[in-house]
Amino acid sequence: MIKILVADDETDLEALIRQKFRRHIREQRYDFVFAANGNEALARLQEHPDTSIVLSDINMPEMDGLTLLSKLNESNPLTKTVIVSAYGDMDNIRTAMNRGAFDFITKPVNFDDLELTMEKTIKYVAQLKETLQAIKENNILKMYVDASVLNFMGTREYETSLTANETVDASVAFIDICSFTSISEKESPDTVVKMLNSYFDLITREIIAQGGIIDKFIGDCVMAVFKGDYHLDRAVDACLAIRDRINNLPAEHDFFPKVSIGINSGEMVSGNIGSATLKRLDYTVIGDIVNTAQRLQGVAASGQVVINEACYEKIKQSFHCIAIGKQALKNKTAEMMLYEVVD
Repeated sequence: MIKILVADDETDLEALIRQKFRRHIREQRYDFVFAANGNEALARLQEHPDTSIVLSDINMPEMDGLTLLSKLNESNPLTKTVIVSAYGDMDNIRTAMNRGAFDFITKPVNFDDLELTMEKTIKYVAQLKETLQAIKENNILKMYVDASVLNFMGTREYETSLTANETVDASVAFIDICSFTSISEKESPDTVVKMLNSYFDLITREIIAQGGIIDKFIGDCVMAVFKGDYHLDRAVDACLAIRDRINNLPAEHDFFPKVSIGINSGEMVSGNIGSATLKRLDYTVIGDIVNTAQRLQGVAASGQVVINEACYEKIKQSFHCIAIGKQALKNKTAEMMLYEVVD
């Protein structure tokens, strides 16, 4: 139901409007609220904040319509006003428009014209509210979706490439907060969430600083992807910085935070994974390289950054690494030579 405030001191106007719009009122399309002057109109708006439009006269006692217009723009910016007045000279029209009136109708009122103007104003207010809601939802979306995904969603190809994918050369890191699940057994959910979010915020800052992308949060683990030039070097730099910063954090609730990290690099498939029918998609990377990175994190000890031999050969001139030895990884048939990146 559309709520409409009528501000006019003519005593018979309320009866006239209820007569002319009786069908709309009966069908619960319009709900009219009435005020005899500007002061009453502001009071009614406080009582009915969901008012969509105001129909206001100019010449009213206590507070005239033009003054009301100025105050409405300050207090109710989403409510639009149509001036309905016998003072239809150009000076009053220009003043009203400059103060934010949406339209101007002169008395005596042509009710067909008034109804068309009301419908036009109501449609505009609805579009304005939809736009503001879309902005709000977009700002919320930015908290959940990486900026690169949002940029992709804004391209012309997005609608026709929901299930498209590409092979990319990149590095992927899994950063797990060691033994964090033990906290949930003895602390309140609010404490657990606040602690986890503070660690995630620190981790995210270091990943972004090296041009990485937060692919997803998996429980108390972060999956990050690095693409472009020197992606493996940047992934290692980010993970070393994360390790050092987490290690230097003070204990909270008798919990000493540490991370275990696995990094791998190579070709992986990038694209929208999920169900287009359900409209639930995850823009991510998949493949053996990704799976191996997760397995490397799984064998990493507290405070370790672990890579395989292929990654070691690529970065050994730039980073100090220590051989861990051969280990069998889950779902891998052959043992793999592993290294810890020290600094």
